[in-house]
Amino acid sequence: MNRCEMQLLSARASIIGLARFGRQIFPLVIAVGMGLLLPGSSGLAEERLPQVRVSNIRKVFDNGQHNAFTDLIRFADKYYLTFRSCPDGHMVHPTSSIRVLSSADGLSWDQVAEFQIQNRDTRDPHFLIFRDRLFVYTGTWFSGDTTLPRNQYDLNLHLGYAVWTADGRSWSDPIPLEGTFGHYIWRAATHGDRAYLCGRRKKDFAVGPKADAVVQSVMLESEDGLIWRTRAMFQEVQGDEVAFRFDDEGGLLAVGRRGRETAELIRGGPPYQRWERHDLGRYIGGPLLASWDERTVVGGRVNVPGVGPRTVLSWLNGQALHDFAELPSDGDNSYPGWIDLGGGKAWVSWYSSHEKNRQNQPVTAIYLAELQIID
Repeated sequence: MNRCEMQLLSARASIIGLARFGRQIFPLVIAVGMGLLLPGSSGLAEERLPQVRVSNIRKVFDNGQHNAFTDLIRFADKYYLTFRSCPDGHMVHPTSSIRVLSSADGLSWDQVAEFQIQNRDTRDPHFLIFRDRLFVYTGTWFSGDTTLPRNQYDLNLHLGYAVWTADGRSWSDPIPLEGTFGHYIWRAATHGDRAYLCGRRKKDFAVGPKADAVVQSVMLESEDGLIWRTRAMFQEVQGDEVAFRFDDEGGLLAVGRRGRETAELIRGGPPYQRWERHDLGRYIGGPLLASWDERTVVGGRVNVPGVGPRTVLSWLNGQALHDFAELPSDGDNSYPGWIDLGGGKAWVSWYSSHEKNRQNQPVTAIYLAELQIID
């Protein structure tokens, strides 16, 4: 056992409570001392960061299908949760759909929208509030009328779609997003009177196998949330999922996944032509970047030494990650959503396949937990 694994086991031994969830009991993982010390993590250096209580861990949705890729938001005095659901599994299938659930209290959830795109796999839905409307953006793979073999994946046939609502009850039909053909769209943000998307594409839209392509991540900009143009480049090579947000002056902070390699912390400002980059020292799948109690949270799938893939939440302190929670998760998991409730409280959503059904097969379901800063 190496030093990192020993520190991780020591941190796990510092659990101060249990949460009962169905027929299982999960630990309430609390930030203690040096944190969980996963790869890329570090001890508390300049300041002592808050401890966090994780409670009320619950399964929100499980219909026996592959349910994955979550996002959370608060809009018009209600809470909204979105994710992909597919009877045929994780990969590219035209049978997938995007579901949107709504709740007044986070305990009882009702489906308020569901949509599919003919001959396309819908996945990775993300919310954005823009011009007094709630948008749900989804990247789509062209698959034809059946499951698409992996050797036929073509990034050049990607197309972004959106649905939107002004009141949370009446939703538009799916709308193709002009300017996104050839882009796989991901997280969104706003600054001023503009909306922004992360879009992943082949360099120069090169024709050929995906494995041989140079993939870039671009910042797309829109005045109405529906028509998009390229504004800047997040990653010129190894482009992948980028979570990003702006400050009041337009300064941008981002976490960029780089395939299976270590993720980057990216900083920049207008006109977004120069970037300060820092290697975070760990792989982060489905990255989350969120504000909480005037601090910054980074979340996503992390390969925990000797354990496997887990959904982990961390404080970002300068250029260092300090882990404060490992959520119940295993196998196919991560892609967290987040709501800061104020008063040191927050909710996090994620998906995971750590549970099994009566046939001893993994169940891929959607989960939610409550977080409270206790120090």
